Amino acid sequence: MIADVLSEASARMQKAVEVAKDDFASVRTGRANPQLFQKIMVSYYGTPTPLAQLASLANPEARTLVVTPYDKSAMKDIEQAIRDTPNLGANPSNDGNIIRVTLPELTEERRKEFVKIVRSKAEDARVSVRNIRRKAKDDLESLKGEVGDDEVARGEKELEHVTKSHVDQIDEALKRKEAELLEV
Repeated sequence: MIADVLSEASARMQKAVEVAKDDFASVRTGRANPQLFQKIMVSYYGTPTPLAQLASLANPEARTLVVTPYDKSAMKDIEQAIRDTPNLGANPSNDGNIIRVTLPELTEERRKEFVKIVRSKAEDARVSVRNIRRKAKDDLESLKGEVGDDEVARGEKELEHVTKSHVDQIDEALKRKEAELLEV
């Protein structure tokens, strides 16, 4: 029973870490990265659709991204969605077949803003992991009548270890993303 609680908590914490890494990937650095465009939603025949389902994304140069729509009729909608996305500052241009997106250079001030955004996302992920820990701890406490207090104490100690390792993973990903953002 204790092992089930711990494994479920660990799996949920790992998902929180993955979400944090995914959020970090969506924050722009000095380079154009197809992951920046993964969360862009395009109004495709009135339905919000992820850009990745409507077009292929290629990265031919450091600050240029090429978007090749599968359906040429969606080109204007894709262009508008990219233009309307905050934090990109991109101005897409199309030649009838592809959309070229050139990202402007990041200023020092803009880089610092992005670092703040990434730190905020990391803190949200840490809070999520801690909430999972709290729920697992409550579940362990409710087992006290069925299993011994020593077993529950061991389970709580293991839970703390699992929590710390997941928070460390978030911190490590944050450190890498900050270095990437501040690199000129």
